Amino acid sequence: MLILTSLPKPHDQLQSKGVNVAPAHQPSPRSMDDLALEVEDLFERQLRIESLLSMSKKIQGELKERLQSCTDSMLPSHNYTLPAGQEEGIYLALEVGGSNLRIALVELDGQAIGHQRLRVRHMESSPIDANIRQLRGFAFFDWIAERIRYMLAIPNQLKWAEPLRMGVAWAFPVDQTSLRSGNVLGMGKGFHCSNQILGHDLGQIIEQACKRAVSERNPNLIHLARFCSLKNKEWWTERSLLSQHVNVRLESIVNDSSSTLLANAYINPSTRLAVILGTGINAAVHLPIRALHQSKFGSRPMPQTSEATHVLVNTEISMLGKSSLPSTRWDKALNNSHSLPDYQPLEYMVGGGYMGEIVRLILVEATAAAGLFGGLLPPSLANRYSLDTRTLAAIERDTSPSLAPSLALFLELHPSPSSRPPTYTDMSFIRQVIRSVSRRSSAYFTTSLHALCCLLHNIDELSSSSDSDAPTISSYSSSFSGHHEHIIIGCDGSVINRYPGYMARSQEILDNLIAIDDRGNNKTRVILEKTQDRAVLGAGVAGAMAAIHLPS
Repeated sequence: MLILTSLPKPHDQLQSKGVNVAPAHQPSPRSMDDLALEVEDLFERQLRIESLLSMSKKIQGELKERLQSCTDSMLPSHNYTLPAGQEEGIYLALEVGGSNLRIALVELDGQAIGHQRLRVRHMESSPIDANIRQLRGFAFFDWIAERIRYMLAIPNQLKWAEPLRMGVAWAFPVDQTSLRSGNVLGMGKGFHCSNQILGHDLGQIIEQACKRAVSERNPNLIHLARFCSLKNKEWWTERSLLSQHVNVRLESIVNDSSSTLLANAYINPSTRLAVILGTGINAAVHLPIRALHQSKFGSRPMPQTSEATHVLVNTEISMLGKSSLPSTRWDKALNNSHSLPDYQPLEYMVGGGYMGEIVRLILVEATAAAGLFGGLLPPSLANRYSLDTRTLAAIERDTSPSLAPSLALFLELHPSPSSRPPTYTDMSFIRQVIRSVSRRSSAYFTTSLHALCCLLHNIDELSSSSDSDAPTISSYSSSFSGHHEHIIIGCDGSVINRYPGYMARSQEILDNLIAIDDRGNNKTRVILEKTQDRAVLGAGVAGAMAAIHLPS
């Protein structure tokens, strides 16, 4: 008598190896073709222009509400004017982002022509990796101060007056109380110091860290030296320890998207809107003061000059979209496991810090339910956020018939737990999933920009009408209408500028949204312009503008 014993299921085999492959939900066994079609349907079905227009109108509604009452987005800065284009000098500029710290010496020359008017004379970039994000309390800022001291110790031919005036572009929400101060509202993106600095004055934190950097006996620096000697040796060097002081004066704090707008406006005075899309997403816009409710300005004294009719607004647009943008079960799984669920809905669906995680969650489910990788998940993919956007970009860029370059890269980063490498079918499935996730990202990103453009143009119409017959903000049209021949949106960030095809797809979607929304009557063209280093350049511009207006 032949006795048949049941073979272990792929999921059971993985569990016996200690690899958790529990999917976002428990699907029935299915084919990879079937799952691939479902992924494509869930991510791309809602990307028809008519559907995106509907989403844009909902986002416009969110923007209008947040102009009136929200305390964590549509935040008016203390920058009421854009640069005149005549500011001059050398300034220290810091850009603190989700993935990198950039420190630069920025030179402004209002007499030069074009992009030569605003230049980076020297810059150093340091990755903000998991080890740095784990720094608690004020140790993260001691690390920043040491990086400043490290850079200024480099011999160079530039001369500047001391203290060296500094502007900071900060990639996280802050409630500004002056040009050079503001209370931290949170950081997210896995920064362990976030809760401990909540409500503290960012300007004071940075200035105090720079003062502490003078003393090598600072206990925070001693701890930092030990920490970095083990985990990040590259920057804790003799040059850093030998530099004598960090003689800087903080002049301005701006959000990184606002900084990008200031840099663009220094070169092109018609700039009104800028966006950053890298690890996360944010945008800044120059709006009439009257578009915001008085309560948004808190107790600050309003500017008296008649020239201050507008204000630079940090939109914190990453926080929008929860009720406006369709999501999938993998989005819900990412959100539910996040340390800050529902905090930044748009960012979780479009940001470079999350695209890889969405793809990873789909691959985990496909392994357990559809036999991807022969049912054996590479152990590294069991770890959250182990699939980064650079890998996604490389695979999507691969047009070779065999996908051999993608296979080689994938095996290098995510080795197979068995002798069976991923097949061509496996790599084709992965590439198709990546394409669906990136296409939705660009569509949602562009939809949010369209909503901002509509808001900007319709507020302009309100501002140009008389007080007596001006409509309320709730009565704004949701269509794109304006009087400009073209509008340029400065775009900075690794995803919008370097992910294959992202910028071109976004421009095409934006063109279609405007054309259909306005039924061809509007001749205004909105152009997405690739920029480079504008966030850090804008920190220098902000420092220069503040130095003119603030007392020494």
